[in-house]
Amino acid sequence: MVVFEVTRKETTPFDGQKPGTSGLRKKVVVFQQPNYLHNFVQSTFDALTSEKVQGATLVVSGDGRYFSKDAIQIIIKMAAANGVRRIWVGLNGLLSTPAVSCVIRERVGADDFGIKYNMENGGPAPEAITDKIYANTKTIKEYLIAENLPDVDISTIGVTKFTGPEGSYDVEVFDSASDYVELMKSIFDFESIQKLLASPKFTFCYDALHGVAGAYAKRIFVEELGAKESSLLNCTPKEDFGGGHPDPNLTYAKELVMRMGLGKSNPQDEPPEFGAAADGDADRNMILGKRFFVTPSDSVAIIAANAVQSIPYFSSGLKGVARSMPTSAALDVVAQNLSLKFFEVPTGWKFFGNLMDAGLCSICGEESFGTGSDHIREKDGIWAVLAWLSILAYKNKDNLNGDKLVTVEDIVHQHWATYGRHFYTRYDYENVDATGAKELMSYLVNIQSSLQEVNKIIKGIRLDVSDVVDADEFEYKDPVDGSVSKHQGIRFLFADGSRLVFRLSGTGSEGATIRLYIEQYVKDSSKTSRDSQEALAPLVEVALKLSKMQEFTGRSAPTVIT
Repeated sequence: MVVFEVTRKETTPFDGQKPGTSGLRKKVVVFQQPNYLHNFVQSTFDALTSEKVQGATLVVSGDGRYFSKDAIQIIIKMAAANGVRRIWVGLNGLLSTPAVSCVIRERVGADDFGIKYNMENGGPAPEAITDKIYANTKTIKEYLIAENLPDVDISTIGVTKFTGPEGSYDVEVFDSASDYVELMKSIFDFESIQKLLASPKFTFCYDALHGVAGAYAKRIFVEELGAKESSLLNCTPKEDFGGGHPDPNLTYAKELVMRMGLGKSNPQDEPPEFGAAADGDADRNMILGKRFFVTPSDSVAIIAANAVQSIPYFSSGLKGVARSMPTSAALDVVAQNLSLKFFEVPTGWKFFGNLMDAGLCSICGEESFGTGSDHIREKDGIWAVLAWLSILAYKNKDNLNGDKLVTVEDIVHQHWATYGRHFYTRYDYENVDATGAKELMSYLVNIQSSLQEVNKIIKGIRLDVSDVVDADEFEYKDPVDGSVSKHQGIRFLFADGSRLVFRLSGTGSEGATIRLYIEQYVKDSSKTSRDSQEALAPLVEVALKLSKMQEFTGRSAPTVIT
């Protein structure tokens, strides 16, 4: 058995190591700087205090991107030096974000501690912790590391044992899919999904975009549910994501979009009935039908509306539902119709986690392709796909041998007929002048003091747009811990249920990003199938002119429209 020693290494702080809701995000070359990763890891251990770190269990894995394996070995050595008792590593260093949350919740005992910027509940660290981490990064003078600890073989399942000043230290490499698959099988009726996938009329396609979801896709969709292996696209995890950008949207999931018949040219073969994509760490998702795109805002609303009938985990009812503030109000309408508790929270999954821990929320989602439930404390891309397959299986349970299956598009249109449709788009103005961006936001806050004046301006732009009945700068008081989050975005709420939302992010020397969310609510079922751009055009014009977007930013068009 290898005996390791603890070395104290001198270091100096790096600027800008402030973690967000998903930890510290920087370019690989930044993390490869000498001591950069070491400083942040030590600052994290110090923020947690020695009482929590000593004898603890740590889950260490990643999505397989370049430098992940090197980082894992460094963290293993630093964890040993800081008194951690046990390390769990997914096979080949791979664990999806939802699987990490699952492992923490399912495997960790009451006396253990799990962290991947995640706390004991499996959810993201709260600001109280991330603020301590950041404070430590600004004053750090040394870090601890077991330099003579040999690298651990993370390509083979098993336990490697060491011993050090604090006693024994184990590193266990485990099958990263097993715990997660078992959890999914406890939530969904896999037999009913198997019957759907076995139907000759149903075809299926899943694109992992060469991210970590590929480590789970074959196991779940092929081995457990019986889908054809040819149904899987880009399901081999790669350090560079195959040269692509692992974002599950219509821009970056190009191969899937083409296969589903949504590209500029028609595919040679008939598109599948159902398609889905994942991002690099498998916590986000995109849902597609044949020649049909489901917006993330609609997706969470439709899952919530159908969950009790379609998913065994929710058979006794939903505790409540929640969405991030910029996400469309489609979920609000479902909650109102089904008499469910409803919460509108700031952007950040930790706010959902608080509600779930308190037993107030079952299903939640955000417009940036994140959907999840209280089975873990992270968004979960594969869970969302299985939820949709469950709904399709339920809708077709008596129809698998019929002439035509109920499709994704059918389900969405049925939903709109019942609840109305929230036409929705997001305009991103990236890297705009920070001063101009702040002035725009201040201007919007100022005009909110007189809704009469706001409506006068709007009527001067478009007579066919409803009146604004409320406007504010969104502020959230957490019903669980009482914490208050201010300045979360500027809202204009219209009499017909439509909304305009403006949010500002990043105000450093390199500029800022203004995000504009435009939402037109239509209840009349004869108008819910209109072209989205056509339906949104009046509100888009109002949003751009009311905010004086071009005047403040110098931009005649957004950088990205989603």
